[in-house]
Amino acid sequence: MTEIQPVFSTSPDAWDRFVVAHPHRHILQTSPWGALKAQFGWAAERVGLARDGEPVAGAQVLYRRLPAGLGHLAYTPKGPLVDWADDENGEQLTALLAILDRAARSRGAIVLTVEPDLPDESVHRERLRELGFCPSLFGSLQPRRTLIVDISPGEEAILAAMKQKTRYNIRLAARKGVTVREATEADLPAFHALMAITAARDRFGVHTPAYYEAAYRLFVPRGWARLLLAEVEGKPVAALMIFALPPRAWYFYGASGDVHREKMPTYLLQWEAIRWAKSLGCTTYDLWGVPDEDEATLEAEFTRRRDGLWGVYRFKRGFGGELVRSVGAWDRVYAPLRYRLLVTGYSILDTWRRR
Repeated sequence: MTEIQPVFSTSPDAWDRFVVAHPHRHILQTSPWGALKAQFGWAAERVGLARDGEPVAGAQVLYRRLPAGLGHLAYTPKGPLVDWADDENGEQLTALLAILDRAARSRGAIVLTVEPDLPDESVHRERLRELGFCPSLFGSLQPRRTLIVDISPGEEAILAAMKQKTRYNIRLAARKGVTVREATEADLPAFHALMAITAARDRFGVHTPAYYEAAYRLFVPRGWARLLLAEVEGKPVAALMIFALPPRAWYFYGASGDVHREKMPTYLLQWEAIRWAKSLGCTTYDLWGVPDEDEATLEAEFTRRRDGLWGVYRFKRGFGGELVRSVGAWDRVYAPLRYRLLVTGYSILDTWRRR
């Protein structure tokens, strides 16, 4: 058998073949995601272990320059991609982390932050500690808790698993003349306008129009994303962007206007997104982000809370799904003093912003 070799620069095509075939595949580990972040302040690198030039384990690492000359942050979203559960694979994991250390240090990183796509279980937390990681003092960069809808059954079974009111709203939207179509690049200005309305109304932080345009151009032509537009009498009233890497799909970005909201366009929009994901062979639909609380707290407080992600939980819960919490972000610190200075600086800035 050919020996496994370290690789510090993997081609996008070879990397994406590896990601697509990996059991823990995630859209945030694909080369287009690295290309997207590279247009907005990050640098992307794909490193790992390869056999005959093809990756067998690895990680896409994003680098960002830190303020005040502190160095760089190295960040691996939803990675590294390795078989965490295979005890016999321990040597491979150790070798992969050595490569990540070498890559991060060569870029002047003071810390490597990983957010593995693993459930929040003691076995995974202990494994990360054994490997020299500690829970990140910055918190998670991606939503820690989410709802994942099983879309493997037939459409009627998927609808039956939803809350009654959600099923009603999906059908109401269709009766009230809401239509949903695949949007084209020419529809991006309409998407931006709806996103601006949503941000102002619901006090959401949103990306710039250029960010969504780049995401569209990098993912949609490959068939890994779709922009859907809901209309009433030909006028845009809501939109969303869904990403898919079968058998998984993720709902990342959504927006709605202020008119025709009583026709419930966002419900029909989500249903059509689910149907599209299912048509690709996806079996799970990740609603991507709810408040990081246990189910009892979520159900007790969602009717009165509107801050943070609480405003969207009431909507998302109606589609059913399993409440899942990830293991979160973990740090491997290379420069302890500068790391503590950075944590202190961000803590002060966060306190100032909250005043």
